[in-house]
Amino acid sequence: MKINSICCIGAGYVGGPTMAVIAYHCPNITVNVVDANIDKIKHWNNKDFNDLPVKEPGLGDIIKKVRNKNLHFTSDIKKAIENSQMIFLAVNTPTAKSGPAKGMGADLTNIINSAKLVAQYSKDPKIVIEKSTLPVRTAEKLKEVLKKYGNTDFQIISNPEFLAEGTAIKDLFKSDRVIIGGEDSVLGKKAVNHLVRIYSKWIPKEKIIVTNIWSSELSKLASNAFLAQRLSSINSLTSFCEKTGADILEVSKAVGMDKRIGGDFLSPSLGFGGSCFQKDILNLVYISRSLGLDEVADYWEQVIIMNDYQKKRFSNRILELTKSPETSTISVLGWAFKKNTNDSRESASIYIVRNLLINNCKINIYDPWVDVDKIKYDINYSLKQIRFKKSEIEIILKKIKIFNSIKSCIKNVSSIAICTEWDEFKEFDWKAAYKYVEPECIILDGRNIIDTKKIVGTNFRMYSLGR
Repeated sequence: MKINSICCIGAGYVGGPTMAVIAYHCPNITVNVVDANIDKIKHWNNKDFNDLPVKEPGLGDIIKKVRNKNLHFTSDIKKAIENSQMIFLAVNTPTAKSGPAKGMGADLTNIINSAKLVAQYSKDPKIVIEKSTLPVRTAEKLKEVLKKYGNTDFQIISNPEFLAEGTAIKDLFKSDRVIIGGEDSVLGKKAVNHLVRIYSKWIPKEKIIVTNIWSSELSKLASNAFLAQRLSSINSLTSFCEKTGADILEVSKAVGMDKRIGGDFLSPSLGFGGSCFQKDILNLVYISRSLGLDEVADYWEQVIIMNDYQKKRFSNRILELTKSPETSTISVLGWAFKKNTNDSRESASIYIVRNLLINNCKINIYDPWVDVDKIKYDINYSLKQIRFKKSEIEIILKKIKIFNSIKSCIKNVSSIAICTEWDEFKEFDWKAAYKYVEPECIILDGRNIIDTKKIVGTNFRMYSLGR
């Protein structure tokens, strides 16, 4: 088999950037990214390379070089599957909302439906690659589906992504490692080698790790669990520091200088967000319990509990430190779960704002990249999750105003909560900003990005997380 055409099902945060980079490094391979969402495909074909469905530094430059050359975004799923030899499955696998796995395990509906399409439209052998984050042993389920609905041979490979939003292109160009898991058979090894050859175009071979399928699937969950664990660990000490007078930034620096620990993922924050960490840990907890490993499940579940605690603690601090919160306006700066992305999935801001709204607060919101409709959708969905009725939500939403600048967002407010570490917030002239706000306004810095020296001489009150 010669690989001259690749199909990727799923034009989201993983599929779009990953296929763009593969197309860039493999000009002799045609790469088709397909999705059932026609509007998303149209958006990927936008003439403005700065206005793509996924906002990532450097992505527009790569798309500009390869789109409509050897990279194509199309809704013709049938044709793309038929013409390809290698098919990536990069669809969303959210936490299940019903059934035995409700609230914990992954909902595999999208991945199973994608496998059915592959089976239905494949007329010759294909290499099917798991790119989505999946529970361990999902490959077995995919085999069953492909065999049941297909009339040809398939080889399944696990190739998890390890992209950090905001640095996805950098991560793809200089990956820490690429993991490829396949079957220990002649055909399985051949399939793995095909993918190894593709990545070898730009990734050093010593960074390409070949494993069995199950190790590859678990490596993704384990990596995210370990990173989230570090965040919850440092965040657990912020309340401790506030009680004792220790400074979390000094503690973090001291701990991180131990070469056995290192300084990465030790920055105190309002908790982790995004599409992966919480979902993957819940998945790990669910699988552990299903295997009868309750102690293991309890251990990892505590990481989630600490993350929820941090968000709740910060929103309570806003209520405690804001003078007359029921009659005041609170400015929330930042909606994305981290800077340099427009992704707000599981963002701390959603849960902090929800708690403030439940306590009858009026809220101003500003984020440089997340649009108004997405912010409103997030709030609406969040309130529905805790069983608010449509009529109640409509009333609550009237307490929200969304702005397109920091200055307009903080005008006449009694408190300012910084929830995302955007550089714009760090570099803002806070000393001059005092004239826009209510007297004795308090800044609650949930990311410790403001240099407190810059507000000396104003009447701003200041609360810094863990300090």
